[in-house]
Amino acid sequence: MTRRVYRLHSTLELPLEDVYEYFEEPDLPEKISDVEITRRNNTLIISAVPADNSISKYTPTAQLKASVSENRVYEEDPDERGPPHGGPGPQWGALDEEEEIESELVEYACFKGDRETVLQNTALQYDMFEVLCAIAERAEKGKLTTVAVNGEDIEATRIVDGERCPASVTVAEDPTDGGGDDGVDWRDNDFISG
Repeated sequence: MTRRVYRLHSTLELPLEDVYEYFEEPDLPEKISDVEITRRNNTLIISAVPADNSISKYTPTAQLKASVSENRVYEEDPDERGPPHGGPGPQWGALDEEEEIESELVEYACFKGDRETVLQNTALQYDMFEVLCAIAERAEKGKLTTVAVNGEDIEATRIVDGERCPASVTVAEDPTDGGGDDGVDWRDNDFISG
């Protein structure tokens, strides 16, 4: 049975703490027994550990890759506060008394890019794609769109801000089909000396 991800684009962002929390008790596909999470500076790598010995220990298994960045999160949106003391216009004396908005720095895992950037290696690739979908359903921000093959079925997946959305695949004419006479024949070209 063929299971492969052909196209993937992700803009997912979620707190790093949520990613670690998910992997405390994950619902993993049956071909994955566990995952190994490695952090190198500002890169998070989540690698699949195969459930059986059919995959050699020297075969690189699929891995998810995310960049880690810090964002300041405010308890109250500063744009929604309005002018100090609720009055219209500036109140010059109130600027010194204005209280600071509570905030904290939060680390985010950013699964951003195309397939080769986010989902790497082919062994257990589709299974790790399923793990990525589970992570996408926990993300409050970002989008995951994919085209994959599961058996003989072509599947389109679209998850936006944690919600699965309808998706479809449109098959278009291959641009290489048809009259290929428009290009240069490099093999039999009088201007190129051999």
